[in-house]
Amino acid sequence: MSGLPLVEPPEPLGGGVSRPTQSPPRKTDRVGLDSLAGARGSTDGATPPWDDWLAEAAGAREAAGLTRRLRPRGADDGLVDLAGNDYLGLSRHPEVRHAAAEAAMRWGGGAGASRLVTGTLTLHEQLEAELADWLGQPAALAFSTGYHANLSVVGALADRSAHVVSDAHIHASLVDAVRLSRAQLTVVPHNDVAAVRAALAARPGVRSLVLAESVYSVLGDEAPLAELAEVCTEHGALLVVDEAHGVGVHGPGLVHRNGLAGRSDVLVTATLSKSLGSQGGAVLGPPAAIDHLVNTARPFIFDTGLAPASTAAALAATRIARTRPELADTIRARVAGLASAFGIPSPAGAVLSVPMASPEAAVAAQADLLAEGVRVGCFRPPSVPDGVSRLRVTAGAGVTDEEWERAVKAIDTIVGEVR
Repeated sequence: MSGLPLVEPPEPLGGGVSRPTQSPPRKTDRVGLDSLAGARGSTDGATPPWDDWLAEAAGAREAAGLTRRLRPRGADDGLVDLAGNDYLGLSRHPEVRHAAAEAAMRWGGGAGASRLVTGTLTLHEQLEAELADWLGQPAALAFSTGYHANLSVVGALADRSAHVVSDAHIHASLVDAVRLSRAQLTVVPHNDVAAVRAALAARPGVRSLVLAESVYSVLGDEAPLAELAEVCTEHGALLVVDEAHGVGVHGPGLVHRNGLAGRSDVLVTATLSKSLGSQGGAVLGPPAAIDHLVNTARPFIFDTGLAPASTAAALAATRIARTRPELADTIRARVAGLASAFGIPSPAGAVLSVPMASPEAAVAAQADLLAEGVRVGCFRPPSVPDGVSRLRVTAGAGVTDEEWERAVKAIDTIVGEVR
């Protein structure tokens, strides 16, 4: 066997540090509590009461600067929102809202059952057919969340006898999917095609999956999909591409753009909650793979079907996105212009990550921008793969030109003062 290590993926967006292991991934606390002092319980082996344990865990999070809080917003708070994921601005499009409302009135508030009982609606079939047609795939399957879509693909296709090769920057949902599958795992450096080739060559004859994102959310860089597909073909592996940040921003996505759509050794997962402004997820690929998911994917089988309103909203948004490519053009022009202003590379997606001098500088800039009526996101360790704090700015098409210009001016002024 090659000396390539089998390791857990790095904790994504809020976890801790990856740990080497020669066994299947262990179950760990996803909010990083196991890595914080005082959160494990008493040293004599006795289990403290739950209220004591929760208080200790909360204190440890606070001391480490890892506490997160919910901040509810109103339906119209007057802020220019450059923090969300509504890339094309379709969540509030009149046709999308009307479709959602009409579906809720016709079908009710929910699907009423799991998809294999009575929870598959004709709306689901319409959405799946149009998504597949747009992305150039032979078949599609809709899920209640994009998280469920990723859990389902890996969980249904990988087990203890399979081998998963994972990019170091994959999303938390794929990390969790691998852990639940108990598959043998090799994590490779980010976008390192040679490392993927070496990992696959080290386990010949083993059923293998390679996991990647078309566009990575934090750094905003694009995966070398054509090269990854070539390596997968060489070794008989299946390439699974998460297109959460690619579909919509790049029309039918980067798998399609690279000429990989419809291949039997490529599966695509997608979300309905970003460019399509709704909620839910989808898996697209060969009919045999989709049929396998219907019959074996536990997050699909044991979950209530996607709600009618969300399904109809995603369907309406799909139709708009297909016929209005200028929305994606607006995103790419805006993100390129902002990147140029800060002297940083333009990302492949809609999100620009602006490096800051420190976590404190990032938080201060975020607060100052909010005071100026501009909402931006903030990435801090351990939520970033390279330890660099960043402001997260979404160059969406949903804000007006006037709002965008005002926001860019504020960002330029405030960020320039604290970088």
